[in-house]
Amino acid sequence: MKLLLTSAGIKNKSIADAMFDLVQKKPSDITLAFIPTASNVELGDKDWLIEDLINLKNLGLKMIDIVDISALPREKWLPRLESADVLFFEGGNSYHLMEWIRKSGLEKDLPHLLESRVYVGSSAGSMVTNKDLALKLSQELYGEDLERTDLMAGLCFVDFYLLPHLYSPYFLLRNKENIETAIRGMKEVVYAMDDNSAIKIDGDDIKIVSEGKYLVFNEKVKS
Repeated sequence: MKLLLTSAGIKNKSIADAMFDLVQKKPSDITLAFIPTASNVELGDKDWLIEDLINLKNLGLKMIDIVDISALPREKWLPRLESADVLFFEGGNSYHLMEWIRKSGLEKDLPHLLESRVYVGSSAGSMVTNKDLALKLSQELYGEDLERTDLMAGLCFVDFYLLPHLYSPYFLLRNKENIETAIRGMKEVVYAMDDNSAIKIDGDDIKIVSEGKYLVFNEKVKS
């Protein structure tokens, strides 16, 4: 499985190059399906979503299709995902996205789709690949999902947690001290990534791609 888990999309050349390396096609031959579903419940200005789309457009891709899995039946969205080289899951609310990945039936389709396609996540789109959506971290570090009490399972594509927007001025709780407090007692590896950083996964090979800052907690020491 090939995944590129970003904090804020394709923000720089290093992250773009990582995506192209995973796809193994030149930009002008790449078709990308942009899945905005996580953003549907976010209030206010969507300049961050627009910026993500502009960054993708500036890559010179063959085509960018916008496919909202919550707005279309499976027989409409599945062929469009099948025709894409990259499935780009936009940011927003991770619980809303995971609910629709499950409700739409995409959860069952994804393993087959990703046999020959690349998964790219931005923020919430990256977080749903974890084994669960880490409600405690969401509440303590994002101030989000405060009304929720149940932990929701994720896609289980990775065995670590990714926390986006490290040191972001829009997420003031996202700093080293607060993260260390929030993850106390956790044994899983936790990657905290700023908006210029990502994790590139190609099978068992995991690499950090960064032109910014990142932190790794509970890192396993190889013997």
